[in-house]
Amino acid sequence: MTGDRLSVTFWGVRGSIACPGPATAVYGGNTACLEIRAADKLLIFDAGTGLKPFGGALGKEGAPLDVDWFFTHTHFDHIQGIPFFSPLYDKRNRFRLRAGHLAPEMNLKQVLSEMMSAPLFPIPIGIFAAKLEFHDFRAGATHVLGNGVSVRTAPLNHPNRATGYRVEVGGKSVCYVTDTEHVPGRPDAQVLDLIAGADLVIYDCTYTDAEYPAHVGWGHSTWQEGVRLVEKAGAKRLAIFHHDPDHDDAFMDAIAVEAERLRPGTLVAKEGMTLAF
Repeated sequence: MTGDRLSVTFWGVRGSIACPGPATAVYGGNTACLEIRAADKLLIFDAGTGLKPFGGALGKEGAPLDVDWFFTHTHFDHIQGIPFFSPLYDKRNRFRLRAGHLAPEMNLKQVLSEMMSAPLFPIPIGIFAAKLEFHDFRAGATHVLGNGVSVRTAPLNHPNRATGYRVEVGGKSVCYVTDTEHVPGRPDAQVLDLIAGADLVIYDCTYTDAEYPAHVGWGHSTWQEGVRLVEKAGAKRLAIFHHDPDHDDAFMDAIAVEAERLRPGTLVAKEGMTLAF
């Protein structure tokens, strides 16, 4: 992909835990993972179980990879695909891994190394043959990747902290805002600034407004709050994301109908869906 083209592919759309099976076959059961192509850049966001099929697809392309990889945070549902991502075992590939929620107490390499250590996992992170660079930053920083591609960041309201992202190229933008919890009646000013005027906002829509009171403090938001934020920020389109594992296809179908009624053009993210701008 060249020029100022921008696209996003959803490889994992669930939150908390993978939930494969016939009841989730339409929207998918893998946890969070996005592929974004911006100009000539390949970007990965998060590393849930959706990372494994993504790796298989990249392997079929055959070419060496040079990738910028961003993490919202390192809760297990957002990193558990890493040991099973086949491109990490290819010495031709290079990955720059970035996280904005850990410093100064910890760093990304430390967290991922501990995940891939006994007794949690049988092989260490050193097994990877690809070239890996680890970069920790403070949420709020902007990353300039070259060829007109930039990635803005903002802190999110989540236990142990998290980072939201805005990918921009050629006047187009996609925002990835998960995991975050809203305060009813008080839109998050930092989120509003991050998503202002965006072409697409991928937002943490784990709950409905009716479900939310039973989950205050859990670090997640609702699809209705996503609609309110996108409307207030003047963004073009909302993608409902980070589906609760208890929300089966029938439940998500009902959300899709109501969301379309409330704000036409709103979509429910599905595994394998690609959106281009």
